[in-house]
Amino acid sequence: MKRAKFTVTVLGLILTAVTTNAQGYKILKTFGIPSPGRWDYIAVCPTNGNIYVSHQTQVNVLNTNGDSIGVIPNTTGVHGIAFAPALSLGFTSNGKLNTVTVFDLKDNSIKAHINTGQNPDAIMYDAFTGKVYTCNGGSKDISVIDPKTTQVVQTIAVDGKPETAVTDGAGMLYVNIEDKNEIEAIDLKNGKVVANWPLGGAEGPTGLDIDVKTHRLFAGCDGKMVVMDANTGKIVTTMQIGKGCDGLVFDAELKTIYTSNGEGTISVIKEINANKFTLVENAKTLKGARTIAMNYKTHILYLSTADFAPQPQNAEAHKRPEMIPGSFKVIAVGKE
Repeated sequence: MKRAKFTVTVLGLILTAVTTNAQGYKILKTFGIPSPGRWDYIAVCPTNGNIYVSHQTQVNVLNTNGDSIGVIPNTTGVHGIAFAPALSLGFTSNGKLNTVTVFDLKDNSIKAHINTGQNPDAIMYDAFTGKVYTCNGGSKDISVIDPKTTQVVQTIAVDGKPETAVTDGAGMLYVNIEDKNEIEAIDLKNGKVVANWPLGGAEGPTGLDIDVKTHRLFAGCDGKMVVMDANTGKIVTTMQIGKGCDGLVFDAELKTIYTSNGEGTISVIKEINANKFTLVENAKTLKGARTIAMNYKTHILYLSTADFAPQPQNAEAHKRPEMIPGSFKVIAVGKE
């Protein structure tokens, strides 16, 4: 995923309450992590509700109150976190090390380090196959890991830089190919790409999720969200969202899609049915809050960001502003 900047120091936490707008979704709490460095994905464990925050060379683990309850160390260049609840295992994708760290969900102890392809970015666990998948942006492939043996059992080549992957829970894997502006469908039984579906002019696909009941894929791109038929690759609709999207989650219970936009908004989109979608609001968050995770039991959203110094007038347009030291934080967003 697109990275934001900050270096790791000892974790400290400050809990505050903030209200950002008077409409639906708002910032409910802020969990301060006053450390400099870089961050990427954030994840919520489905069994214990703990929040796992990528943090350059480690993953910080918070409980739902925002208290620090552990650290997964030595994960240099960490991008993502995945969970295999039935095995009580977690996994981090360590982009600069070309490895995955396996840890115990009960006590955060390290169980193994697994070599993968180059620059493993997004990572996910699929209960149907019982395997872990990493999207390797550097080698343009996907490492398939057996969590029971902690070994890579297969490498699947793709046609570009894989960004995010989701499964339908029935043997198909769908991957955003960021540099080709398409979604590739992979048959996990054969471990091969079976379809390449263009995103109809939308660019920079990052966030991706799926409604397995309606067979709809939701791809968050630069200023747009594409809804695609997961069976045929046909584009159902394209919707305007906030700028700087780098994450997307789908709440199957509420039939709602959320895109996290670096401009400082969450675009909230309601799925009326398989072919009809409506924008509910662009809820205010904080600038730089680009990645997103959800606690599907409480429906609370979590995003990482920081405060940033003003950009110099002569700064390059694509260069991100410098983070203000000690301002890194996780925000909890929802309805009161």
